[in-house]
Amino acid sequence: MISSQQQKEFEQLFPFISRAGAEFKREFYDTCRYVELPANTSICEEGQQCAQLAMLLNGVGRVYKLSPGGREVTLYRIDAGEACVLTASCIMNGDSFPAMAVTETPIRAVVVSPQKVRGWICQETQWQHFIFGLLSHRLASIISVVEEVAFKRLDVRLAERFTDHLAHGETSLQVTHAELAADLGSSREVVSRVLKDFTQRGLIETRRGNILLTNRDAIEQLSRQ
Repeated sequence: MISSQQQKEFEQLFPFISRAGAEFKREFYDTCRYVELPANTSICEEGQQCAQLAMLLNGVGRVYKLSPGGREVTLYRIDAGEACVLTASCIMNGDSFPAMAVTETPIRAVVVSPQKVRGWICQETQWQHFIFGLLSHRLASIISVVEEVAFKRLDVRLAERFTDHLAHGETSLQVTHAELAADLGSSREVVSRVLKDFTQRGLIETRRGNILLTNRDAIEQLSRQ
């Protein structure tokens, strides 16, 4: 059961529910659950069956692939107003989860059982639109990740990442080399070499767990290559 306050919050983030029929809306709130999870909690591991579809009210989740050698590549993040496309796909097809999912920050979410995820597809048009829209949006973002890893130089991709932060007024980043490597689908050693080159060229200054973006013009110029 979802409280009235949680329902109001949900409807602001997931407007499809307001467009749905009254019967579906009542069933949705009666059968879904509200959950809270702390940061760094495993949501689902590769090979597991998905036990529920989480629709985030706030916080951030991360979905990533882990190689046999221990390298990570971030496929996408899930923010407030979003749900995990791989979870939805696995529930619909009865497949096991093909990646890893964790909470990066504390999250609050409304969770839907697999039975309801599948059943509502055949019953409620607005639920169909939400699920299919989720698939379309995330497919495009995953293709973008593949293109970046396959076709773009790592130094350019790092410069693009730093340019995004600069655009939001951020000149000091609390991030480790390993975390950057996981996001960019590379190894920590390679990322460290590129960051060392950036430092020697005067683009950045590095400290333990912190990167200072010191030459905005040069970073932006490199990101456009």
